[in-house]
Amino acid sequence: MATRNNKKEMLTLDAFEEASAVVKEVTKETKLVYSAALSERTGNKVYLKPENLQMTGAYKLRGAYYKVSTMSKAERGRGIITASAGNHAQGVAYAARQFGLKATIVMPTTTPLIKVNRTKNLGAEVILFGDVYDEACDKALKLAKSEGYTFIHPFDDPVVATGQGTIAMEIFQDLPVVDYILVPIGGGGLAAGVSTLAKLLNPKIKVIGVEPEGAACMKASLEAGKVVGLKSVSTIADGTAVKTPGSVIFPYVQKNIDKIITVKDEELIVAFLDMVENHKMVVENSGLLTVAALSHLKVKNKRVVSILSGGNMDVITMSSVVSQGLIMRDRIFTVSVLLPDKPGQLSQVSGVIANENGNVIKLEHNQFVSTNRNAAVELRITLEAFGTEHKNRILHTLEVEGYKPKIVRTSI
Repeated sequence: MATRNNKKEMLTLDAFEEASAVVKEVTKETKLVYSAALSERTGNKVYLKPENLQMTGAYKLRGAYYKVSTMSKAERGRGIITASAGNHAQGVAYAARQFGLKATIVMPTTTPLIKVNRTKNLGAEVILFGDVYDEACDKALKLAKSEGYTFIHPFDDPVVATGQGTIAMEIFQDLPVVDYILVPIGGGGLAAGVSTLAKLLNPKIKVIGVEPEGAACMKASLEAGKVVGLKSVSTIADGTAVKTPGSVIFPYVQKNIDKIITVKDEELIVAFLDMVENHKMVVENSGLLTVAALSHLKVKNKRVVSILSGGNMDVITMSSVVSQGLIMRDRIFTVSVLLPDKPGQLSQVSGVIANENGNVIKLEHNQFVSTNRNAAVELRITLEAFGTEHKNRILHTLEVEGYKPKIVRTSI
């Protein structure tokens, strides 16, 4: 692991070629995966670049390792520090372990526990500070100054961006005729690297950046023609919850990203369900941005690559996302019906539902919905259905049988 020339100009074809060779020392080969389901749905040939399968669970290892490989002995000797919502943290921690360096990582207090523990398990010291990345970054910069650590920026660094851009090299090796590449954007390092190399290899290719609607700092900056910060961010895509994009890499994004698509959190929830059921892969919310964006891409018969940037999602978040996804897809719903308080009524309602192949998950019986129990008691039934059409058929049959069903908020 020799020290490489850190004076080399970055984001050039020569630098990308060097970085591609370097990152192979620590990365897994993530071959493109053709998605029949997404291709049929969108009218394009959709391929997934599964960086969620990297050994650290995300693409961030590429930039972190390449960055450390270019550092001088003096820079390494001081120890390294960074700020991260999780994936860059693990990349830096892994790179530090490979080079035998001390690593300190400042992470937002909102970082999922799985990312915190995995970073610690790689040998790094973790400091939790701030609610969002930007606050953690300010803390890391202060520590770097006071303690003399070498700071590695998670995205606003041309060397790091060059390492991330090696993804584009692999995409072209697998699919030389690719028409569109969709890349998630938080601070912009991945987008800068991928879009710059993609345009060097094929100036006609379209590279689309994707941001969460509640943290679209790059979109705001591109529209303003300069880097601007958001007052606040709110998104379940914690890995891309960035208020201000990188100013150093911004010109590369300005030049090479063709368009920005923003997606709602609700779209990420549905995309997670799709990915688990149709592709048997766990992809974190930030990594799903490019999958959710496919429905916004107004093209047909194109070869499209969606970069799945990471898969580090804690089990509690995963459980919540699955539950919400099932509800949003009308796979689970709750209906309220009023019944006379006399024997046999529950059996009759159950029979109606069973005849329509509805699967009862939970029952709640409220005898105090009315002062006249003989007139009505409330039965809330949580059901599993195949989807919207099946749900509507069950509701229609209940209506025909005189039960006057009302949909209520589902809680599972």
